[in-house]
Amino acid sequence: MPRLLADLTPLRLSPAYRRLWAGLGVSNLGSQLTVVAVGLQVYALTSSTFAVGVLGIAAFVPLVLLGLYGGALVDAFDRRKVALIASSALWVLTGLILLQAVLHLDQVWVLYVLVAFQSAAFAINNPARTAIIPRLVPATSLAAANALQTLSMSIALTVGPLAGAFLVAAKGFAWAYAIDFVLFTVALWALWRLPALPPVVASGVATGGDAPDPRSVTAGRRKVVGLASVLEGLRYLGTRPNVRMTFLLDLAAMILAMPRVVWPAVGVLYIGGGSTTTGWLNAAFAIGSVLASLLSGGLSQVHRQGRAVVVAVLSFACSTLLFGLVLVGIGNTAPDHLVVWGLLAAGVALALAGASDGVSAIFRQTILQSATPDDMRGRLQGVFIVVVAGGPRLGDLVTGGNASWLGEAWAVVVGSILCLVVVGLLVRSSPRFLAYDARHPEP
Repeated sequence: MPRLLADLTPLRLSPAYRRLWAGLGVSNLGSQLTVVAVGLQVYALTSSTFAVGVLGIAAFVPLVLLGLYGGALVDAFDRRKVALIASSALWVLTGLILLQAVLHLDQVWVLYVLVAFQSAAFAINNPARTAIIPRLVPATSLAAANALQTLSMSIALTVGPLAGAFLVAAKGFAWAYAIDFVLFTVALWALWRLPALPPVVASGVATGGDAPDPRSVTAGRRKVVGLASVLEGLRYLGTRPNVRMTFLLDLAAMILAMPRVVWPAVGVLYIGGGSTTTGWLNAAFAIGSVLASLLSGGLSQVHRQGRAVVVAVLSFACSTLLFGLVLVGIGNTAPDHLVVWGLLAAGVALALAGASDGVSAIFRQTILQSATPDDMRGRLQGVFIVVVAGGPRLGDLVTGGNASWLGEAWAVVVGSILCLVVVGLLVRSSPRFLAYDARHPEP
């Protein structure tokens, strides 16, 4: 049994990593409070699922513009300073979101602007925080450290939305934002306590693994910072059909079948329960993802990983289709009470969707790491971050727009069916992906 549980060795070996892990875990929980509360506030102000979807595009544009350069900044400057500056910007922006709620500005455009700036800071902060970890723990404990980060984030995605919805229902939007503001302070403290983490130079800097040749690091850093290097990575991706297919399949799932944008409306128009129901739906999806991670030991025995990705994405679309059909069955009746059977059925469907998405993510990341040479991994990882974070936000816009004329239930149903069709077309256009074998990785 101990082998099935998380390895706590990094927490014991490295006090700096222990502080970072605790600080980021707490701040991730607070961030989820704000994510849910902002969506609920926009819906409360507009009664429009499309308006909630526009939050997605407000965050997506700066994410794309800065996401591919976040890693370049991390490699060029002291990682602690980059993370501190980006996190400080996020802390200030959270304070401004809190301020607009306290002052009752009730202006949707203010929320759009603040979310856009948050996304820009996140595009720099996320790669900075991730790149710090290998400098704090030995190479032998790096996998365990990353597993602990994943566990922390999964817990935040499970507890945060539910707690945020309860806070909004019981105390209002300002309370959710205020708690996030306080919790983010812990993350700043953790980053401040880190040692200096400058780029590797000729004198050598200790890292978790073997230090690379300083000359190659410096040359690589100059190359990454330039626009030509980013374009080189994109051109390389265009010549690698298997790696490219992992991105396309995830985009198909997230843009066409991701139903999260309708959750605020579901709690009002279909299942009842208001913001509390929104929190339960968020939690159900996250619980599925957590279970997939906890029970992922057998996945290491799967060699046909391309086929596994396709099956996982198809399962995701079928699960969201089931969720949409549950809403169709309930109907848009704006109930004044909680439809318990509807909440249970919707929760099961979303848990299945979350588990499918978790399995898909595991195999997509594995294919990317295995089938990409080391000198291209950073740039393709930047594309990966943009796809993973940007795809769902585009999906918010697409599904939100469809909901404005189809209704929330049918928007989910139609989007899920379209996802199944697009996945079929993608696989037919690249049958080689189904034959991808992890024992002989081909890009």
